[in-house]
Amino acid sequence: MNGFRKELEHNILRFWEEKMVDEEHGGFYGRIDGKNRLLPGANKGAVMNTRVLWTFSAAYRVLNEKRYRDMAKRAFQYIKNHFVDPLYGGIFWEVDHLGEPVNTKKQIYAQGFALYGFSEYYRATGEQEALDFAISLFDSIETCKDVRLGGYWEAFTKDWQPIADMRLSEKDENEAKTMNTHLHILEAYTNLIRVWRDERVLASQHNLVRVFLDHIVNPETGHLQLFFDGEWNTKGTVVSYGHDIEAAWLLWEAVTVLGDVKLQDEVRPVVRKIAEAAAEGILPDGSMAYELKNGHLDHEKHWWVQAEAVVGYQYMAKIFNDDAFKRKAEALWSYIQQYTVDKENGEWYWSRLENGLVNDGEDKAGFWKCPYHNGRMCLEMIEF
Repeated sequence: MNGFRKELEHNILRFWEEKMVDEEHGGFYGRIDGKNRLLPGANKGAVMNTRVLWTFSAAYRVLNEKRYRDMAKRAFQYIKNHFVDPLYGGIFWEVDHLGEPVNTKKQIYAQGFALYGFSEYYRATGEQEALDFAISLFDSIETCKDVRLGGYWEAFTKDWQPIADMRLSEKDENEAKTMNTHLHILEAYTNLIRVWRDERVLASQHNLVRVFLDHIVNPETGHLQLFFDGEWNTKGTVVSYGHDIEAAWLLWEAVTVLGDVKLQDEVRPVVRKIAEAAAEGILPDGSMAYELKNGHLDHEKHWWVQAEAVVGYQYMAKIFNDDAFKRKAEALWSYIQQYTVDKENGEWYWSRLENGLVNDGEDKAGFWKCPYHNGRMCLEMIEF
């Protein structure tokens, strides 16, 4: 497989450099819709901005191009000035196009992505302020731990008090604990360990891996369970194929960076089972379906699912020396190049619908759509 650097630089990163920089109000615009129309008055989300910080920081670290450091610096400064809560700590969920907070809830998912971005910026640049922010976020996240049963609570008010609506988005269930938040704390802590190998974060990461093994991975099916109440009782039966394969490689990365050989031996067969379960979502054209819900297979082919599946199956091929996994990654990459990349306007489409048409009703860039999944895929493949 090749062409990942070209895709990253000429199609993904260039789109964000040329079309998403907000010269008037700072940082990046909040949205370009699926018909490639800029909405300069759109609100700006923590998830998009912290993912942009991670992506350009990682691009600078891997490719050593100064312009990527400049873009990372732009993201870092904007997050510091507009998303960081100077009074209670942590990251606001959403600001308006002027940079004023409009949703001050402390979603732990967003805290994790901010930690991920700050730690990568420090890893790429060595700027101590970024590491200080990352450590502060680690401390905040740790106050949100369920000390009795393990794992992390989903969301809080601005001043870290319980909140009624804990949902990450309207698509999610309003439950106390979710797979998705734990997955992205896991990836953030992995990156933090790379730059700050403190005993506290090592212990927390070890416990987090145990949460996946003991509660989140279904030992019978290999799929991830998505939603839980406070007692770790599973709520619902939705299967998310993209999260399955993403978790397979992020779990392996986590135990590898931890350096715990015994835990690696325990996790190795688990990640293989997850990856094989995720393959139930692979369609005849090589792409991966979105999810299985109430017995119905959702054939929509989301951009992020395809990207994570390329990385995940390439990881599995390397771990297990299995060409069957490699062929899956190759077929997914072939599908992406043909149907997911927007060769005319840049970046990737949100998805292809079951009928094959481009889903232009969802954003090209926005609250959830940014260069993180596809950019990270390219960077991971460049570094393989």
